[in-house]
Amino acid sequence: MSTVLVVGADKGIAHSIVRQLHERGDNVIAACLFDGADLTADGITVEPNVDVTSQESVEALATRLATTGTELDALIHVAGVMWLDELGSIDYDLVRKQIEINTLGPLRTVEALRSLLQPGAKVGIVTSRVGSLGDNTSGGMYSYRISKAAANMAGLNLHHDLAESGISVLMLHPGMVATDLTKDFPGEHTYITPEQAAAGLIKNIDNLTPENSGRFQHSDGTFLQW
Repeated sequence: MSTVLVVGADKGIAHSIVRQLHERGDNVIAACLFDGADLTADGITVEPNVDVTSQESVEALATRLATTGTELDALIHVAGVMWLDELGSIDYDLVRKQIEINTLGPLRTVEALRSLLQPGAKVGIVTSRVGSLGDNTSGGMYSYRISKAAANMAGLNLHHDLAESGISVLMLHPGMVATDLTKDFPGEHTYITPEQAAAGLIKNIDNLTPENSGRFQHSDGTFLQW
């Protein structure tokens, strides 16, 4: 049985990851921005009021887990936001906020919790294919693209720095998932459910090894270009 911390578990993909890990018997800890009452009611351990934009909040989470002797076999960081913009109407306050959540959030969390990650542990950071430089053929979505591209770089750096401790890091694209996050996404797309995305991401983490660490992977298993 693995001990897995899932960050951003209030709803959507992370919520489904938590439930699927719990159902298969893992010791899963759900870090939620709010109270996670529905998860608690089902016997899942919840760490409430975890704000990845707050150094104090994330360090307090690390302290609580360390105090209880928690040793993490995996950390899956899903918390993120998407506000769409285009050239001529960029709100730079929202650019900074998306970077704070989407880029600095996972970096801050992994750095604060790294002492709890056991040798051989796995780190998954959910970003987006929209953050791929090589896959950008349409432009637009400036702040979201920038925040996710920077998150990919943070994850690749973490791969290099944590490899010496035997920790593997994978950047994850969930696919086009029907959630509140994507309801205003432009264009026509075939969407999958949060449950389908969660199953694919869990499989990717299960199959993560030092040999495929430091890569960018779709929930369908294919590897993506940076």
